[in-house]
Amino acid sequence: MREETGLSVIQCQKALEEAEGDKIRAIELLKKKGSEIAAKKSDRELKAGVVASYVHAGDRVGVMVELLCETDFVAKNPEFRSVARDIGMHIAAMSPGSWEELLGQPFIKDPGLKISDIIS
Repeated sequence: MREETGLSVIQCQKALEEAEGDKIRAIELLKKKGSEIAAKKSDRELKAGVVASYVHAGDRVGVMVELLCETDFVAKNPEFRSVARDIGMHIAAMSPGSWEELLGQPFIKDPGLKISDIIS
């Protein structure tokens, strides 16, 4: 679970206990708590991350995104890398004019979520 979520062993253990051993339910609980956890850590220095690129079909539009995180453990997580690429794809499609505009836009893959939700 730690590899799937990027969260600490203790947080995963607590979620498993709360979910009565149901791994799928525990991961859902962790995702719900993820934004709360991210908010608590928002003042910490970001020392790791990834640079992801997205080149749209036809090779006429491309985007590079640097998405930072607290540890290299998170940066190596495939889901984190996927989020960075998805944000690049979104930028290529929607051309936000500023960081603030990007964060407020509905995510092109799931309009029920904003980019700020994806990052959290």
